[in-house]
Order: sequence, then structure tokens, then C-alpha cells
Amino acid sequence: MDFDIICYIVLFCGLSLAHSHNNATETKSCNPDMCKFLVDFGAIMEKVNCMEAKLKESETRLKESENQILELQHKEATKIIFSATLSGSGHTGPFNTDTILVYKGVITNIGNAYSPVTGVFTAPIPGVYYFTLFYHAGGSHTQYLFLHKNSEVIVMTNDHVTHSDATDNGGNAVFLELQQGDKVYVRMAANSRVWASESQTTFSGFLVTQM
Repeated sequence: MDFDIICYIVLFCGLSLAHSHNNATETKSCNPDMCKFLVDFGAIMEKVNCMEAKLKESETRLKESENQILELQHKEATKIIFSATLSGSGHTGPFNTDTILVYKGVITNIGNAYSPVTGVFTAPIPGVYYFTLFYHAGGSHTQYLFLHKNSEVIVMTNDHVTHSDATDNGGNAVFLELQQGDKVYVRMAANSRVWASESQTTFSGFLVTQM
């Protein structure tokens, strides 16, 4: 639209100059006011175009900043980290049947994916997660702990009855690819027992990357 306006003005000015030339013997003028107006108008349009370019650049930068903020908010919303310990006095177990261990001593639970009521971690989003389990126990009983993904045993840690040492320690760790809603928990086998005091038996996990 700006280009059309300029063309009209140039055409008008040209016609005015031609008319003035044809009547030079009468007026002796080339209409200088119109020529000055054309120069001033061109300068104004140049400034307008420059301002439009700066405005578009500002809008682009603003959009990039908004996208960065949304990305940071999304990353913050998908932080999933938990760590919990068995709590109580003395040992947990032995039980007559296999038992899901409920780690009630929550240290960290960012994202609230771990339940200290059930002892079960529920994946809120698909991704690769990292889990660890550690235990401390006396040497007079066996210890069998199994880390489950839903109903499947993924890894385990165990020790047998020993009389050469008074205590046992064990642990394991694993990366797991989980879908939304998958359950991860620690099951202790029947007739096993672990130490529940002093935060020595733990279950932890965190989201490594989304899928």
C-alpha cells in the first residue's frame, strides 16, 4: 500500500512538473513545494519501515522468551524425585507371607508420585526412571528384597543367615522404562526381616528423561 501511494505522488509530481515546463513562459516555476513534500514523505516512510522492522524483531524476541518460560515451566512440572526410609523401632518382619515394604519416612517426594501409605511409586508420565534400594539387617535371618515393575520382578538383593558377622547390608539399582500408570515397589519375601530404625533401609527413584 505504501508503494502505491508513493507511485501516485511521483506521478502527480511528474505531471505537475510537466505542466509547469509547458507553461514555463507564463509561470517560470517547477512547483518546488510538491518536490519537497515528496522528499519529506520518503524520509517519513523510511522511519516507519525501520520502526516496523524493530517491532517485528521485538515481537520475535518476546515469542522466544515466552517459549523459553513455557519450556522451563514444563520441565519444572515434570520433575519427579523421591527418597524414603523404613521407619519404626528395630526390625520390620519376619512375616508369614511376602509383603510390600511401606517406606513411611519420606525424605523427598517432588511430584508426589510415591505413596508413603502404600509404598508404591506410580509413574505419572512415560519415561526412563532410575531406582535404588538398600537395606541393613541382622545376620541371624535371611533377607530377600525384590523390586517390582507392576507384577514383574526386575532386580533383587539378598543375603543368607550367617554366624560369622552380626549384620548384613545389601542393595541394588536399575534403570526402568515406564509407561504412565506403571507401578514400582519393593517386596520383602516371607521369613525375611530388615532393620527399620535409623534410616538405614531406603527406597529412592527419579525421572531421568521423558519418552
